[in-house]
Amino acid sequence: MIRNSLIREMNFKANFILWMVVELLWFVGQIGFIQVVFQYVERIGDWSKWEVILLIGTHQIIAQIYQAFFYVNVANLPELVRTGRLDLMLVLPVDAQFAVSTRQFGLDNLVNALVGVAIVSFSLARLSILPLPHQIALYAVALGFGVTIHYAIMFTLATLSFWIVRAQGLIYGYFNFFNIGRYPDVIFRGAFKIIFSYVIPVIIVANVPSRILTRALESPFQRLAQMAVVSFCVLAASRLFWTCALRRYSSASS
Repeated sequence: MIRNSLIREMNFKANFILWMVVELLWFVGQIGFIQVVFQYVERIGDWSKWEVILLIGTHQIIAQIYQAFFYVNVANLPELVRTGRLDLMLVLPVDAQFAVSTRQFGLDNLVNALVGVAIVSFSLARLSILPLPHQIALYAVALGFGVTIHYAIMFTLATLSFWIVRAQGLIYGYFNFFNIGRYPDVIFRGAFKIIFSYVIPVIIVANVPSRILTRALESPFQRLAQMAVVSFCVLAASRLFWTCALRRYSSASS
C-alpha cells in the first residue's frame, strides 16, 4: 500500500511539492505568531519562548506523522460506507480496521515531520539542553502515544458514519480542533482542561512529550504512564465502537 501511494504521488510531482510548501508556510506562520506574543511577555506560565517553540515543533511531528499514515484514510471512511466500497475492505485477508486505516500514505507529510524535528533540535540548543538517552527514548514513545490518541479519536468520529452516513464535518472539525494541542497546557483551566486532557485528550498529546524533553525533574515516567493509559483507553474504545458499527453495516447491496 505504501508503494502504491508513492507511485500515485510521483505521478503528480508538482502537487506533491506544493503540498509540502503549503504545510511549511503554515508552520512558519505558527512560529511567527509565537514570536509576536513573546514581544510582549517573557513567559507563558512556566513556559519560556523556546519551550513553546519546541512544543509547536513536537505538535508538528505528531500531526504530520498522523497525516502521513492515517488522516486521509480515516477521513475517507464515511465515503466508503456511503458508496458501499467498504465491502472490498471487508473481504481482504487482513483486519478490516487495518485495511481501512492504512490504504494511502503521504510521503510529503513525513518530509514536513522532519521540519518539526529540526525545530525541536534547534530549540533544545537555544535552551542549552542536551537530553539524556532515556529522555529521547521516552520522547519517541510519547510521540507514538500522541499519534495513537489522534488516530483513535478521529477514527471513532469517522465510525459514526455507519449511523449518520456523512461524518466529514465531525472529522474535519476535530482535525482543526486538535491544533489546541500546540499551546502550553498552563493556559487552560477548569472543566475545559479536564475534559480535553482525559476525555478528549488533545492537550496532553504534545505537551507531555515536550515536558519530558525540557523538564527532566518533573517525573517523566509518571507523565508517560498517564499518556499510555489514556492512549490505551481511547484506542480500545475506538476498536469496540468499530466492532459494534460493523454489525450495523448492510453492504452496498442494500
